Amino acid sequence: MTYYEITTLKTVIFGAGKASDGLQNWLAAGKGTLLGAFATDIGTLNEVYVLRGFETLDEMMDERERAVMSDNPMGCMEHLVDLRFDSYKPFDFMAPITPGTYGPIYEFRTYKAKLNGVSVTQDKWRDAIPARSEYSPLTMAMWGLDGAPRITQIWPYSSLDARTKARSQSVADGKWPAKGGPDWLTPQMTSAIALPLPFSPLK
Repeated sequence: MTYYEITTLKTVIFGAGKASDGLQNWLAAGKGTLLGAFATDIGTLNEVYVLRGFETLDEMMDERERAVMSDNPMGCMEHLVDLRFDSYKPFDFMAPITPGTYGPIYEFRTYKAKLNGVSVTQDKWRDAIPARSEYSPLTMAMWGLDGAPRITQIWPYSSLDARTKARSQSVADGKWPAKGGPDWLTPQMTSAIALPLPFSPLK
């Protein structure tokens, strides 16, 4: 995939399950490739993340227009409080996302980069990711096309304990973070743990 998008649906309380059927139907009728759909469990609650891939920007923008101009955006307006779209390009060393079972715990981490930090971070991660991936795989690392300069990663884990072990051991062994990588980031960082919805191609 050339471009990725994370659509964040802020829902009513316990809204992920309520919105699921309508959302699934909406996505099936649209463009792009559905890669994952997740409900947050730790972090900001009552959010759904929809991860899609697109071959062209026009295709992505057509889908965005379809949602914004609809009287029933994402097919689940009655369960929505807010809606946000974030566009990305993958780091140049990342393979396309392949659907499959890697979780069921997925961590979405976003770092706001310094104004000149995205390219340097990509270079440093290119060198460091192979060693870090020996502790746990990386689904995707990508940089934001819109809004402030930022980097978003998606990491799958078999459990929260596995996440803690992989993160702590990779740091203890000196394999992560990438050497000098944090120098190009700001302290504005967020993390959320999300669980795949039943129709998610990433499990």
